[in-house]
Amino acid sequence: MKPNLINHKRRRFVSSSAAIGALAMLPWVSRAQQAAPFRVGALNSITGVGGPYGGAMLQAIRIAVDEVNAAGGAAGRPLELYAEDDQTKPDAAVLAVKKLIEINRVEAVVGIWPSAVGLAVMPITNNAGLIMMNTCGAPEMLTENKKGLAWMFQASNAVFGKAFAEVARQRGYKRPAVMAFNNSTFVGLADYFRQSWEAGGGKLSEYVIYEPNQTTYRTELSKVLATKPDVIALGSYRPDATILLREWFQTGQDCKFIMPGWTANEDLVKALGKEATEGIISISNVAAHDHEAYKRFAGKFRAKMNREPDIFAAQSYDMVITLALAIEAAGPAASSGEVNGHIKSVAAGGQKVSSFEQGRDALKSGADIDYEGASSSLNFGAHGETVPDFGVFEITQGKLVLKETVPGAIA
Repeated sequence: MKPNLINHKRRRFVSSSAAIGALAMLPWVSRAQQAAPFRVGALNSITGVGGPYGGAMLQAIRIAVDEVNAAGGAAGRPLELYAEDDQTKPDAAVLAVKKLIEINRVEAVVGIWPSAVGLAVMPITNNAGLIMMNTCGAPEMLTENKKGLAWMFQASNAVFGKAFAEVARQRGYKRPAVMAFNNSTFVGLADYFRQSWEAGGGKLSEYVIYEPNQTTYRTELSKVLATKPDVIALGSYRPDATILLREWFQTGQDCKFIMPGWTANEDLVKALGKEATEGIISISNVAAHDHEAYKRFAGKFRAKMNREPDIFAAQSYDMVITLALAIEAAGPAASSGEVNGHIKSVAAGGQKVSSFEQGRDALKSGADIDYEGASSSLNFGAHGETVPDFGVFEITQGKLVLKETVPGAIA
């Protein structure tokens, strides 16, 4: 039976199937498995501005859960998945995560996409002593990770800001301006672009933070264009970027744009047309396409979604596999906190592995392991952060064309 993704009446969705006794067991949990399940909460942006990514992230989580359970579970414990829609809104996310913790009794929360949600949820997961895995980019995610329970699978926007500035320098731009959506993600990107640019001896022509949900941004745009920048580093989501770029194109003023890949993509071309988007530079973390983990995951993802997985889907898959390997390393009776203590170690140093099953067998033999993920090598830093490689793309004739790959070590 295919589970419903969204219960519109209650604004939630739960992956489940027929009840066994008093428990609502999920389709991928075998009746034969007797060990206590490890309950995982998927908190994804199924609706709201994160909607283009949340469904694929949930599908990737399911693929990973299937793999772990087909291999007999982590330390013999089946993974039991509960899913909620955070609506890409902090207030909705708070209610959803409380349900996952208080009603579903999850031991880890995975799949969080936007920084605003991550920052709203982290105090709750911290207070509950639970693992939280995300793709958030706000620099505050690192400083607020005071208990070491949060794991960032996406580059911090501090690193994105530096990458934007480095690409602008390499392309020979001299008068960059910055425009950014007023939230922690994009203000962080804007601030670190400015810091990196000024550290190199440059000066911005203008710096504007704009408020969201406007029908026009002509005032803010006119302020920037009056300084005659040769490139604008634009930190935005697709709805506001669509308005801004349409209004810029109508001015006829020559200027280039550098934008994050989750905004500057082929969906943006569909919204604006080829002419208005020609030459936009799009920068995003890119999945580890050469890794065996990616190749196997991508095949399964394509079979279900009929398209290639994006970086966020690959990161979501890695969250579950990394978590499962940490459970395996910690043992069947381990608490969430004890499992957390093994997350960094299963992806750093030791025998390289590319799947849960391979890693489990190596751990059982007494070996240390280094999980090479679908999204990156997952070398976690002191604050639970990792930095996948960056892809520098250019929109050419309506298509994203990869121009170069910049190592994540740019940080």
